[in-house]
Amino acid sequence: MDHPRRILLIDDDQGIREVARTVLEMVGGYDVETAASGLEGLGKARTSPPDAILLDVMMPGLDGPETFALLQEHPETCNVPVILLTAKTQPADRSRFASLGVAGMLAKPFDPMALSDQIAGTLGWQP
Repeated sequence: MDHPRRILLIDDDQGIREVARTVLEMVGGYDVETAASGLEGLGKARTSPPDAILLDVMMPGLDGPETFALLQEHPETCNVPVILLTAKTQPADRSRFASLGVAGMLAKPFDPMALSDQIAGTLGWQP
């Protein structure tokens, strides 16, 4: 692959956006764009569809599952793999999120240094 894979990170927490962006760019070699809300993320994803989306579950306004449902409705974004970032790791929550059809789930708080490998592993990307 000649160009770095593009990841869109949608999370309302600025600290998480900054940490994740830094490690994904420096450790993973990804090109990372961020959005602070579901609505902002939808706009960015439709304008320039990324290779994958990291999506926070708990956000004010449009939450992660609602944002994912809207991504699925658009031809530009319906095939982009989405990984949910969630602090809700109970089995009932996990099965509910899995039933949405997302590519995977990562628990928050995440290990920043392992994040790139976790994403690659979830999506079957070669390093």
